Amino acid sequence: MSRPDAPRPTTPQPTTPGSDAPRSVPPRPDARPGFRGVFRLGGAALPWLAFLARLPAALCPVGTLLLINQRDGIGDAGTLAGALWLGQALGGPLIGRLADRHGHRPVLLVACTANAAVLAGLVAAVLGGLPPAARIALACAAGLTVPQIGPLARTRWVRLAGPDRALVGTALSFDTTLDEASFMVGPALAGLLAVTVHPAAALVLAAALILVFGTLFALHPSAPRGATANPGRGAGSGAGKGTATATGPEGTETETTPAEDRTSGGTDGGGPKGRLRSPGLAVLTTMAVLQGAAWSSANTGVNALAQQVGNPGAAGLVWAAMAVTSSAAGFVTVARPGRAGLVTRLRRTAAAQALLTLPLLAVGGSAGAALGGAALAVAGIGLAVAPHLIALFGLAERLAPARRMAEAMTLLGSGLIVGQALAAVAAGRLAAAYGPRAAFALACAAMAVSALVALRGGGLLRDPGGAGLSAAPTSAGRTPSSGPPGSSPA
Repeated sequence: MSRPDAPRPTTPQPTTPGSDAPRSVPPRPDARPGFRGVFRLGGAALPWLAFLARLPAALCPVGTLLLINQRDGIGDAGTLAGALWLGQALGGPLIGRLADRHGHRPVLLVACTANAAVLAGLVAAVLGGLPPAARIALACAAGLTVPQIGPLARTRWVRLAGPDRALVGTALSFDTTLDEASFMVGPALAGLLAVTVHPAAALVLAAALILVFGTLFALHPSAPRGATANPGRGAGSGAGKGTATATGPEGTETETTPAEDRTSGGTDGGGPKGRLRSPGLAVLTTMAVLQGAAWSSANTGVNALAQQVGNPGAAGLVWAAMAVTSSAAGFVTVARPGRAGLVTRLRRTAAAQALLTLPLLAVGGSAGAALGGAALAVAGIGLAVAPHLIALFGLAERLAPARRMAEAMTLLGSGLIVGQALAAVAAGRLAAAYGPRAAFALACAAMAVSALVALRGGGLLRDPGGAGLSAAPTSAGRTPSSGPPGSSPA
């Protein structure tokens, strides 16, 4: 017998065969917006497992930069980090698609084991002095096998929250804040390990974390089954159309409702028949690429600056300042959401980041002043990062088809990675030739273009049924098509 706070199955009302009309799903009486509602969805263990399993995503890029920068210089470090990010960008959507089709558990178990093994091989290759081509190949393989814990965790929260739009938004905001917290702990931990243990220690720790906690995340009862796990369900009737099952924290099965049944137009979020191609998702992916490029350029500039002043191990600690303020902003967004719409929020946060990135160009002076100024600058940028990502992923959840939610989330995540990979190579070469300020200038340019895309492309970020996603909520009690607190999801 399940406990009263276990996720309760929701059964959609029957529809006529082939009907695309939205189904009425009874609300979840035990799932309320806010931190308590989120924890009641997946149990206390799920957020911790998701946090520790995604920590390697923050450890690996910084750990790679620190290890290679100390041995071979910032140019080679940027190239190797770029190969890792490029592999992750290519592998992310594939892992997401496999997870949608076959379920999280088998896909994650294979990916976690493979990723831990390749990371160990990468460390051995660097320390053993293998040729650059071999190291680049291993870095790319490490990226290809990244288990995509963050995007798949967002998929789980969406499924567990069901039709409660307010709770979906709160859960996605909470998960984005976990991401930011991991990027606060990861760089700081990588820098500390580089100084006190060895520059390779961060990558070794990442391999251990993904093997242990990635496996536990895969085995958690919240892992949804894939479409192929239930091939006959709903066949020949509209009642079962597009449904999928997830297992709640107490082992109970929950039937989730696809996006086509949660939107007013009856389409499948990303377009008819569950296609991911849509103008809105293209805008979001473009902004994700630019966001990743800004991060990577700024991070490379911080590493080059730390190397220039003779304290390369401080780079991770300086970069962690962004995640401190971003995590705080994310928690505030979850606890006290505003009433601005998602599109408005996306535009405001993109513009804020474009302005807050400019102080990086003024960083300089003595070693202490340069590192302190860089820390203050990236801390200022962090104030807009989590709210921006909350709006970005919140809009993606609205626009993507539910049956391909994992693939859509990993696609957006891959956009972030593509931007980081391309900018890592470019910024590394610029920093090596012209100094850290050149890398900072690339970060400023990326955020300025992102703000322009948000301003010009916001009109495309609309519900496929025609309902705008930018409308502010009108009350605490919402219909399935209305937005979560603070705008819509965030």
